[in-house]
Amino acid sequence: MSTIAFIGLGNMGGPMAENLLKAGLSVRVFDLNTQAAKKLEPLGGVVAESLPAAVEGADTVITMLPAGAHVRAVYLGDHSGGVGLLNMIASGTFLIDCSTIDPESARLVAAEAEKKGFEFVDSPVSGGVAGAKAGTLTFIVGGTDSAFKKAHDVLKHMGKNIFHAGNAGDGQMAKICNNLMLGILMSGTCEALNLGMDNGLDPTVLSNIMLQSSGRNWALELYNPCPGVMENAPASNQYQPGFMSKLMQKDLGLGMDAALKSQSSIPMGSLARNLYAFHNANGNEELDFSSLFEFYRSRG
Repeated sequence: MSTIAFIGLGNMGGPMAENLLKAGLSVRVFDLNTQAAKKLEPLGGVVAESLPAAVEGADTVITMLPAGAHVRAVYLGDHSGGVGLLNMIASGTFLIDCSTIDPESARLVAAEAEKKGFEFVDSPVSGGVAGAKAGTLTFIVGGTDSAFKKAHDVLKHMGKNIFHAGNAGDGQMAKICNNLMLGILMSGTCEALNLGMDNGLDPTVLSNIMLQSSGRNWALELYNPCPGVMENAPASNQYQPGFMSKLMQKDLGLGMDAALKSQSSIPMGSLARNLYAFHNANGNEELDFSSLFEFYRSRG
């Protein structure tokens, strides 16, 4: 049986690796947080004590890391003498990075992998923690046609929508555009709900009205930011778990960086990024990004 090495087992990576195990695949897991890795042992996950041990003999390596700096360090090594996994893996190993990072980092890793004869795709995901747990994620893949076909055979165990965005780095660019829009939509949803509540409307009634009207959007339908309106949303569980506000700020920052390079106008994306910066400065970095609702509720 082929072996998959899964590196990075946070809120998203852990459930993704779990779905690979549930599909009957052989999975070796590694995370700097050993407790996160050990959670997968009862399901058959083999816990590796180091990155070299995780990727040794693996046919496929999947990474799910916080930012471009982490991806570059894991694949290429770092200035502190760390050796990148491109110098650890055997010939023929297939590489999938599911992190959300800047397109330039993805293209750099892809180019270095190609020099060494490895196929690599950037494959950021959409769907949140709920989608990761349910195995219904959307994967946005950048890479060659042949690499996309290989990636599809693995990603189908963790998601239901798998798109080929284009060449290396294009998966990241598409994800950046998606999260730019998501940050804007969540900001607007929080703002509209608070306006209604400040003027005496019941947030559940208002949400239902907007769901059947032209203001309908993903946040209202699946991720309502107002506590108590949607039982299974992070808002109804003290904004835990979920997609952390600091990661939304990071992704909106990636959008701003991309806009600078292409000289694109993103005034609403820039405002959403600044709203999250204010929100996070008040100690909300670890809360789900829908907690921006509380920023509007604050009267301080």
